[in-house]
Amino acid sequence: MPITKVPVLNAANVLTVVRIVLVPVFVVLVIMSGMTDPGLRIAAAIAFGVASFTDYVDGWVARRFNLVTSFGKVADPIADKALTGTALILLSAYGVLPWWVTLVILVREWGITLMRFYVLKWGVMAASRGGKLKTVLQIGAITWYLFPFPTPWSYAGPVLMFSALVVTVVTGVDYVIAAYRLRQAAGAQ
Repeated sequence: MPITKVPVLNAANVLTVVRIVLVPVFVVLVIMSGMTDPGLRIAAAIAFGVASFTDYVDGWVARRFNLVTSFGKVADPIADKALTGTALILLSAYGVLPWWVTLVILVREWGITLMRFYVLKWGVMAASRGGKLKTVLQIGAITWYLFPFPTPWSYAGPVLMFSALVVTVVTGVDYVIAAYRLRQAAGAQ
């Protein structure tokens, strides 16, 4: 079977770039809302939701239509971290989310992303089910915090964020163990 070169300009990579472009749009909406204007908070939540959805769609498109590229492998996790990291920082800056939660999640996210790039010389660490659950919980929690839900619905945000935090830490430990095993297996060969 001949190997075909996948063009960098393809649907999956365009979706990744759209996610990157939506980050400043999201930031402007949050800042304009001051986390007090319900209409702008809804717009920010929608922008965040659309950008987050492109993460799912670009991965599906890349795998389904064999459009995986080196650009996508690097840009996709950077786009993900830029979006969720920016959202967490903004939520903490506006006093909606404790800074320690943001710091724990960001350290785990960037640390695991860097580690995954580092271990590429020994093999690829695919996203685990736990990692996918972590992403869904983080997106759900952030969206819940952004959307101006009235009490008692607003209380679900901290519950979702706590769940996201626990899964984030547990999967981080799991990825470190997987990286160690991958390295050990490569060293044994």
